[in-house]
Amino acid sequence: MRTTKSPFSAADAGTPLSSDHAEQQMALEYLAEAWNMAEEDGISSVALAHASIFAALATLVRAHGETVTAEIIAALPERIEAGEYNLDRSLQ
Repeated sequence: MRTTKSPFSAADAGTPLSSDHAEQQMALEYLAEAWNMAEEDGISSVALAHASIFAALATLVRAHGETVTAEIIAALPERIEAGEYNLDRSLQ
């Protein structure tokens, strides 16, 4: 059994979370637990990441529609380049 931890476990959660921070933090902890279990079963982190993106986008489309989801995704390059999703960066 591997003892790796997902890269987004609660201990590393320095990412800014919007509106309902507590609920989003709890959701992130559930995802981290499921991620760890999947890795222990031999699923690669890249496969998990791709499946997670698909599931997230499908959920957003269902909840908000294609246009709003596309607008959310259009904002991602700037946020990625600003380091918002870099778990190795230092927050000062």
